[in-house]
Amino acid sequence: ATSLYSRKYLLAFLVKASAFQTTVPTNRAFSRTSNIMSETTKPTLPSEYVVPDVWTFDDPSSSNQPTAGARKEMKLKRGEHDLQLYSLATPNGMKINMLLEELNDLKGIEYDAYKIAFSDLDQFGSDFVAINPNSKIPAMLDTSMDPPLRLFESGSILKYVAEKYDAFIPTDPRDKVEVFNWLFWQVGGAPYIGGGFGHFYKFAPVHIEYAINKFSMETKRQLDVLDKHLEGKTFVVGEQYTIADIAIWPWIMCTIKFYGGKDFLGIDSYKNLMKWYNMIDERPATKRAFRITGFTPDAIAERHSKEDLM
Repeated sequence: ATSLYSRKYLLAFLVKASAFQTTVPTNRAFSRTSNIMSETTKPTLPSEYVVPDVWTFDDPSSSNQPTAGARKEMKLKRGEHDLQLYSLATPNGMKINMLLEELNDLKGIEYDAYKIAFSDLDQFGSDFVAINPNSKIPAMLDTSMDPPLRLFESGSILKYVAEKYDAFIPTDPRDKVEVFNWLFWQVGGAPYIGGGFGHFYKFAPVHIEYAINKFSMETKRQLDVLDKHLEGKTFVVGEQYTIADIAIWPWIMCTIKFYGGKDFLGIDSYKNLMKWYNMIDERPATKRAFRITGFTPDAIAERHSKEDLM
């Protein structure tokens, strides 16, 4: 059910938007859950927009399409190491870079990484789609298995790789479960930060007060959850650096550096979070992870050994 706060906010939004109000069919699904909005109309953006009975897609030139599957033939490269990573250093891609570089420091694990260029629609190449039918990075092959094992979704890859090399997951049963609690907390909450706050604050063609307020509130709530949890702790699960930290950190980094939301969201006020954030930011593996399939001037499109980063 819609909260009382949300209802009041929606009503305030309707008043503010009256300048561009137009009559549209009542949203029946909403009417069933809210007496306040029942039998009313909503303003629309743009003002001439009318919600259709059935949504259709009419921009075939867009890179985003409502269909799945390969759009071009593209053979992916393979290197000599067991793990083959196909990715880009977005927050979800950064997670895997960070874990693999930490494993390199800890155990000397090497791997091959290749950049998936969104601008070239590499994520819709035939070989990539065979690994991840969802056409999202990161994707991975473990070629130590025959046939190679495919891996997609960043949380799944973190869990698999950490378990494969017996690192960055605690052995204590309670701590292990706690790591997975926070890993999936991040996976579940990321769309509110990326597709929600990041999109409407930075990328949307117009600033929409309702959308920015909604997703800013949820982002700050998540920041507060993490800040309170980190009170008296070095890392998310006590004193051990784990895949929970590795999963969460890139999205905090993205909110600060890429979305430019540090001042807007008052992130410096979360003292425990910022102490944790700055500590991970200084780790050598984190610094190298930025460069692998990244966007910085010193970024590398492929990585086959630590020497590539020297």
